[in-house]
Amino acid sequence: MDYLSINKSAWDKRTQVHVASEFYDVAGFKAGQCSLNPVELAQVGTVKGKSLLHLQCHFGQDTLSWARLGADVTGVDLSESAIVQANTLKDALEIDAEFIESDVVQFGQSNTRQFDIVFTSYGVLCWLPDLTAWAKTVAGALKVGGVFHLVEFHPINDLLAGYAYFPHGAPDIEEEGTYTENCDGTKATTVTWTHSVSDVVNALIGAGLNIESLTEHPYSPYDCFEGLEFVSEQGYQKLIQGQQVPMLYSIKASKSRALV
Repeated sequence: MDYLSINKSAWDKRTQVHVASEFYDVAGFKAGQCSLNPVELAQVGTVKGKSLLHLQCHFGQDTLSWARLGADVTGVDLSESAIVQANTLKDALEIDAEFIESDVVQFGQSNTRQFDIVFTSYGVLCWLPDLTAWAKTVAGALKVGGVFHLVEFHPINDLLAGYAYFPHGAPDIEEEGTYTENCDGTKATTVTWTHSVSDVVNALIGAGLNIESLTEHPYSPYDCFEGLEFVSEQGYQKLIQGQQVPMLYSIKASKSRALV
């Protein structure tokens, strides 16, 4: 199965929908709004004067938000449409940024540049069949002393929706719409994989990175799962028998030595 072509086609279609959506609010972004959320802003911290690689950057709003905060940014995404839109957005805003159309693993195999920060967030890992190769891409792209930051939806939410928590080999192949309010029934075939939190952590350790923190978060900035309720100044939560379900988890990992 050529899952890369299938998912590339799906994200090419989604990009056109997303650019026109209220969810992404391109007009507001152009007017100066930051697309980053408090979770990643607090974790990543000051980026001014640092080089930052954003993996699976979609059409570049978060990448360009880091640039507005002073980072020297490079964004990578599988979708040709997303990269076209990212370049259109950076040109319109006159922000210095580089965008590269590539699968994450293929990028890692050809990349020779190293960065102070590697960042990726929100719904990224399910598109990757091989976390070992992904983690090698992350580690290879970091300078010694560099830091990787992941903010991801907690996989327990997929479990509650009826998907597997532990990897089971075969991917999930579905016809599904996208998550913005203007999807209008638009559907595409997608191919995704299950990854437990421990698999993510162990892949990064196996690639030679040091796990500095693993944090679970009870609130999501996005109303993206069924049964969520909004809590003012916190975000969206899910309760089961009155107890909070983890919505997100975040990982900070550093590179302390050159890798062979």
